[in-house]
Amino acid sequence: METRRITLFTLAFALLIFVGCGSKSRKTAQSSGTQKQVEVQSKLPVFNADSAFWFVQQQVNFGPRVPNSDAHEQCGNYLVNELKRFGATVYEQKTTIKGYEHTWNARNIIGEINPENKDRILLCAHWDSRYTADREHSAANQKEAVLGASDGASGVGVLLEIARLLHLNKANVGVDIIFFDVEDQGIPAYANTRSQEDFWCLGSKYWSKNPHKSGYFARYGILLDMVGARNAVFRRELYSDQFAKHIVEKVWSEAMQAGYSSFFSYEKGGMITDDHYFVNTLANIPTIDIIQYDHASYSGFGHYWHTLHDDMDVIDTKTLKAVGQVVTNVLFKEPF
Repeated sequence: METRRITLFTLAFALLIFVGCGSKSRKTAQSSGTQKQVEVQSKLPVFNADSAFWFVQQQVNFGPRVPNSDAHEQCGNYLVNELKRFGATVYEQKTTIKGYEHTWNARNIIGEINPENKDRILLCAHWDSRYTADREHSAANQKEAVLGASDGASGVGVLLEIARLLHLNKANVGVDIIFFDVEDQGIPAYANTRSQEDFWCLGSKYWSKNPHKSGYFARYGILLDMVGARNAVFRRELYSDQFAKHIVEKVWSEAMQAGYSSFFSYEKGGMITDDHYFVNTLANIPTIDIIQYDHASYSGFGHYWHTLHDDMDVIDTKTLKAVGQVVTNVLFKEPF
């Protein structure tokens, strides 16, 4: 009896050690996986929000970048020179486009990075600002052009900082940065018309039908629009979900992992006719829109939208950092 009791005890003790060792192995494996993720995150380029803020400021310093204006011409030259400074091969698409009230001299600006890489990602934003502050209450103010610090310059500022990072740190993919023109010159809110013709996003429509390179294709695209305002929240835009849900999941998952869940909400936003719509439907490149959207706002956008208040006082480096770091992480984790 005594021998049997000792044997059972020995077996039980051995089993306990085995289970304990197995548990330790699993914990070690889990810990190793977490550590690897931390190491990957730590090796990613750090997006500099102050630099992005400076790029936004430089655009706003030109004044409203309305097509056909001197400020538009000067800012366009600045954007071309900055992309070249960061090592990009630059293409310019210049054309005339008929709008609602004007014929616009349009200029799409494309910066090609790592041109030898066939696996390409498209990043885009519009660089023009609106010719009319049509959301102002005063008729006199409505005649003024909009500075477009968030609605226009913020997306461009983030992409210029990413271009700088790509110049210093080579990614595993090729990247094309496109600054679309004549996005924001659609029918004014005060116009007494029932015209169904769409005068928005004219530069992206043109590029989508006439890409800068014959047969151009990117694996996916990310559009940035109104990505600089204080306390901005980016909800899942519905066209993005429709055409490129897997890219929405990729980007929003990275935002959660990087600690920016307060900026990127899984709540559904609006169905917004923006540049990405035409990149999806005409160029057939699955493209998402990271855009500020607020259900509580009358317009669905910020209080500053299409008013004279869309100036540098609206811009917050915390928002620029959230968007810029998430997109940077996505790029430098490719291919995955």
